Amino acid sequence: MTERIIGNQIRLIPYYRNDAVSLPWYRDRDVCKQVDNRDAPYDMELLHRMYDYLSTHGDCYYIEYEGELVGDVSLQDNAEIAIVVSKAFQNQHIGRRCVLEMIKLAGEKGMERVKANSYPFNTQSQRMFLSVGFKKIDTEWYEYRL
Repeated sequence: MTERIIGNQIRLIPYYRNDAVSLPWYRDRDVCKQVDNRDAPYDMELLHRMYDYLSTHGDCYYIEYEGELVGDVSLQDNAEIAIVVSKAFQNQHIGRRCVLEMIKLAGEKGMERVKANSYPFNTQSQRMFLSVGFKKIDTEWYEYRL
C-alpha cells in the first residue's frame, strides 16, 4: 500500500498507529454519532480494535489536508468504503475527493462495485455519496457500480 495524492491539497497516507492525532476525532460525540450511531466517544481500546480491523481487512489511510491529518478513509476487502473527517474540516469537499479516490482504488483492485453505510439521520454523508454517483439501495446502504 502506497501513499495516494489527490490534487495539491490532499494526501492519503497508509495507516500507522498515531493515537495522539486520531483519538480526538473519535472523542467527538457528533462524529461518533455520524459514523457509528453511538452516543459515547471511543476509548483507546475501541480505537485500536477499529484500526486493526480496517488495516487488516483492506486499505486504510489517514487523510492529510494541507499538511494536517484530518481524518481517515478505508476500502475494505468486502468493497465497503468508510470515511471520517474531523468536524473542523467537514463541508470542504475533502471527504468527497477521498471517496472518489477509493472508487479509483476499487477499480484498480478489479472490484465491480463499492458500498457505503450512512444512517438515515446523517443527511450530510448521504448527500456526499449521492453527489459522486452512489445510488441508495437500502435504508442505510449506498452503492456505486464501477
